[in-house]
Amino acid sequence: MGKVRVAIIGVGNCASSFVQGLHYYKNAKESERVPGIMHVNLGGYHIRDVEIVAAIDIDKNKVGRDLSEAIVTWPNNTFVFAKVPKAGVVVQRGMTHDGLGKYLSKIIQKAPGSTVDIVKLLQDTRADVVVNYLPVGSEEATKWYVEQVLEAGCAFVNCIPVFIARERYWQERFEKRGLPVIGDDIKSQVGATITHRVLSRLFVERGVRIDRMYQINFGGNTDFLNMLERERLESKKISKTSAVTSIIPYPVSEEDIHVGPSDYIPWLKDRKWCHIRMEGTTFGDVPLNLEMKLEVWDSPNSAGVVIDAVRCAKLGLDHGLKGALVGPSSYFKKSPPWQFPDELAHGYTEQFIRDPKSDAVLKQQLRKAGVEPARYVSGAGAKAAKTSKMVEAAKPATKRAKPAKAPPAAKPKAGRKKK
Repeated sequence: MGKVRVAIIGVGNCASSFVQGLHYYKNAKESERVPGIMHVNLGGYHIRDVEIVAAIDIDKNKVGRDLSEAIVTWPNNTFVFAKVPKAGVVVQRGMTHDGLGKYLSKIIQKAPGSTVDIVKLLQDTRADVVVNYLPVGSEEATKWYVEQVLEAGCAFVNCIPVFIARERYWQERFEKRGLPVIGDDIKSQVGATITHRVLSRLFVERGVRIDRMYQINFGGNTDFLNMLERERLESKKISKTSAVTSIIPYPVSEEDIHVGPSDYIPWLKDRKWCHIRMEGTTFGDVPLNLEMKLEVWDSPNSAGVVIDAVRCAKLGLDHGLKGALVGPSSYFKKSPPWQFPDELAHGYTEQFIRDPKSDAVLKQQLRKAGVEPARYVSGAGAKAAKTSKMVEAAKPATKRAKPAKAPPAAKPKAGRKKK
């Protein structure tokens, strides 16, 4: 089925693990079970079919270098599990905007020169999918890049907590351009968010009332350094908190919930330590408390998820899907347009892989039922009357849409120089 041509915005630890993973598993057998990957062959695209064609950053230590060198250049400090050969892709100078915060600016110097013409770069490299790996809090930078992506005619996978796919304004922009988007904020293979969601679901399903809980995260990568600047944390806290509270079918006071990063410890490097405490009430009003610690290498924990996400985005392009992809966004991201329980999100994504057009049917059902984006959609076992139309809307269609042939590629437009 050809290649999945990918452009990366931000050549940090996450990009490093993503690129390493593509090389590490390029010869995987289709029957092999690869940790963190849904399918070696996903919808006709093998892992080796994902090809990096462009990379963008603003760090003077990375701009101008081959991607294979840039991914292991300081301040990147993630686990190196594959030696990536020369990629033949030179890191280009990007736009800064608010991408460089107060603390990052102390260790990163901007590369000299002007911003590369992003639209022209994406068109010249024939990029299919653009992955956003900018630092947390890069609100203006992300929105600026999204404008370039729309003009260049690429699909978009948003891995950070700047709300694009879940916002109706941006959904409509992608729909008008006939382009798919998957977002927002990557949900790692087994990270703090998915673990907390599973525990919350366990409490709910076993009838334990959740009274209070916290999730505290700290690590030693530049993301945690960047998040010392608390004003950059707002969207991150919203994303992580809503991902967990969407599982709970009753209100819990804001004062009794704390979910978010807490500190930066340099010697941890790209490791992240997560501490979760949940306090609940069981039968007889007897208290039940749970505490756990999770330790992960942060960036490899998300890389396989992104490999699957970019292939799903390419399937969306191939089948003429436009706007937010419902199933893949709900499974791969913390803050998707529609929140589903994880087993439903997984099922809808598998259905999408088999028949991409089914996602458009699901979206149509949700909108027809009046289910607004960014709300939790419960399963068939829900009892609350208010969720009844959500439940009906979330049911798979009885008839599966016929797969459509890929639309002809649009002719490139002339790029515009951005400074």
